[in-house]
Amino acid sequence: MANALSYWEKTSFFNYDVIIIGSGIVGLNAAIHLKNSVPSLSIAVLERGFLPTGASTKNAGFACFGSVSELIEQEKITGTNGLAKLIERRWKGLLKLRNLLGDKTVDYQCLGGYELFKKEEQPLAEQCVSKIEHFNQLIRNIVGADAFSLCNQKIESFGFNEVENLIVNQYEAQIDTGKMMFALLQYAQQLGIIVFNNCEVDRIEEKGNGAELITKKGNFHSKKLIVATNAFVNSLLPDLDITPGRGQVLITAPIKNLKVKGTFHYDKGYYYFRNINDRILLGGGRNIDFDTETTTEFGQTEVVQQALENLLKQVILPNVAFEIEQRWSGIMAFGKDLEPLIQEVKSNVFCATRCNGMGIAIGSQTGEDVAEMVLKSL
Repeated sequence: MANALSYWEKTSFFNYDVIIIGSGIVGLNAAIHLKNSVPSLSIAVLERGFLPTGASTKNAGFACFGSVSELIEQEKITGTNGLAKLIERRWKGLLKLRNLLGDKTVDYQCLGGYELFKKEEQPLAEQCVSKIEHFNQLIRNIVGADAFSLCNQKIESFGFNEVENLIVNQYEAQIDTGKMMFALLQYAQQLGIIVFNNCEVDRIEEKGNGAELITKKGNFHSKKLIVATNAFVNSLLPDLDITPGRGQVLITAPIKNLKVKGTFHYDKGYYYFRNINDRILLGGGRNIDFDTETTTEFGQTEVVQQALENLLKQVILPNVAFEIEQRWSGIMAFGKDLEPLIQEVKSNVFCATRCNGMGIAIGSQTGEDVAEMVLKSL
């Protein structure tokens, strides 16, 4: 196609002040913040897929900042003060997303988040219960009141089997990921931001006055470049501390009189499920086979899918008939550092990546942060 371009196409569609690679939650928020800050900037977003590819439209739609067992593990890495800062970033990121788009637009529902513990996990349950007051004190000034409490009395109302303990986070909510991304795309386009789909960047070449982006559609030029492709960033910017992690997901057909309402975590957050339109959406299980799930390839594996179905049958929907209607996967980015990676990696080239499975919580703030870095460099 590049060879068939006209003079008009080359001069009007391929040169911008800022180009962002990746139209997920981080990339679009970066574009929106840039355009709102300096309306005269010409901005384009290049997306490799027909829809945003990666995790933004493929996740479970959890508006969360971490279950107790997850926070215990994260505190070991960051320390207590570091964890408080991390939770604050996640909480403020959720508020930023809600303020930008509106709760009704993203179907925000604060139904509470719950962590499940089976009988054989009693030691973990006891450890988590003992940490409830610690984490409540740590984040009380961030979220406004105590977030976590033990709520075993609700186990029966959800219809769970084999569950002995249940910890609730009253501030956890769910959103509709599809509506969120659709609204972000509309918002960006209304500002005059151009989004090119099915436009994969093959490589980046440094130019004295910016960056050249080589694609099969033609070569784009920008004065500033943001790479916001999360787990796929190393294909363009090698040697960053990024490890991909595939999350496999399934969803049932509608279930009459579904008792489950809220967002739920199990096995230190490696499994997660929620209700959506009288269905159960369930994902996770990558801890069964870390090596296989450390990939940027989409798809499902029999061992993980079987584990998800077993969890549905034995724990979530015991004695309830259900059908699996759809299966998919998303690719997340992880690293040794739990903070997102936001930096100028080379002259005029910036990256915003490594959301560590918390893209909904920190994606908006991460996009804004990298946009501010670009604005300071103009």
